[in-house]
Amino acid sequence: MNVLHQIKTEMNKWNRNVKLFFLANIFYQVGSGIFSVLYNLYIQSIGYGETMNGSIVSIQSLATALMFIPIGFLGDRSSRKRLLIIGALLTGLTYLGRAYAETESSMQLLAIGSGLFVAVFQVLAVPFLAENVSKEYRLKFFSYHFSVVLAAQVLGSLGGGFVADMLESIGWSQKMSLQAVLMFAGVVSVVAFLPLLFVTESKEKQSAKDKQLKVEEEVTPSTARDAKTEWKVIAQFTLINLMIGIGSGLVIPYLNLYFVNRFSVNMTMVGLLISLGQIMTIFSMMIGPMLVKRIGPVRAIVCFQLLSLPFLILTGFTNILIVASIGFLFRQALMNAANPITSSIMIERVSDSRRGIVNSMTQTAFMIGWASMGTVQSYLVTTYGYYWGYAITFSITGALYVTAATLFYIMFGSKHKQVSHAIEG
Repeated sequence: MNVLHQIKTEMNKWNRNVKLFFLANIFYQVGSGIFSVLYNLYIQSIGYGETMNGSIVSIQSLATALMFIPIGFLGDRSSRKRLLIIGALLTGLTYLGRAYAETESSMQLLAIGSGLFVAVFQVLAVPFLAENVSKEYRLKFFSYHFSVVLAAQVLGSLGGGFVADMLESIGWSQKMSLQAVLMFAGVVSVVAFLPLLFVTESKEKQSAKDKQLKVEEEVTPSTARDAKTEWKVIAQFTLINLMIGIGSGLVIPYLNLYFVNRFSVNMTMVGLLISLGQIMTIFSMMIGPMLVKRIGPVRAIVCFQLLSLPFLILTGFTNILIVASIGFLFRQALMNAANPITSSIMIERVSDSRRGIVNSMTQTAFMIGWASMGTVQSYLVTTYGYYWGYAITFSITGALYVTAATLFYIMFGSKHKQVSHAIEG
């Protein structure tokens, strides 16, 4: 209760742009949460099989990955407010179309559309917050942002499933109940653009951005040196995210299958476990800033990532459901708790004119790693079975996480003492 009271007190001090963004983000993520859980069920309800589901997921993911870098460049060189408005509005409209599309071509076309537009929020949310929050409060607000995203998605996924089941229980067909809830998800996502209309862009910040771009175009030895340093940092973060993406891609997309195949649990249980994992992640993200104050941001990231490893390995090797569940929950919470801190360090290391591109390149690297491991994971599980197949993939993921954490400490550990003090202040 004290934590909630403290958060409420702090919210009253937030500037207007931040409040409007968080309100918009809640609407947007609730809609996305509903869609991410129920759309594959809708595809099944209209007679398509697993192949169509896989095709839609792949097409949408590819479209999103292709847009990360262009959106990052556009955000750094134009109005992030306008791009966020367009992203929210068009994402919601494509969701509305997808709620009623039934032909293969229309579903694939709309999946591409929504994939393109969801990239806007994914890339520009962190740079937008950085632009509207003073340096000493960024880590705290990034923690709030990631927590709100997870909480809204949990609310959307659980609430959407409950309403769909309720409509079906009163006589609606599965198809009609899913269409109604998916339509609601589209409306909620569209509504997200309304608060963003009232965001006020600082003319001083925009003119400073324009001035910085003009200075970069002149390319003096000093600016060239600064640009080279920033691009080196971007490359380092991109490499680390690629490694984490490869590790995650071996395990995270298949956790539902892991629990079903190894423990024969039903999908309701899997959904509950995943929701509990997201809830635990929210709490771990909220304690992240306190750990940063004690040991600094880089060490906090490394601690969170390394502490998650025993739980990862435990989950991969156990044959006891309760042990696997506990391992999954703590791994999920600890590994993801580092995300706001990583974003804070990343934003501090580059100028405002490159914050969009660093965020987009790291997310692109992560998604490439994530998407490229599907065939590897399926080969290992089909070749070695449900026990050793999953044990091997979890072990490889653990090795990649250790390597990524070690590289992160080597690259940034000695360079962030000043950043740590700035955050503590």
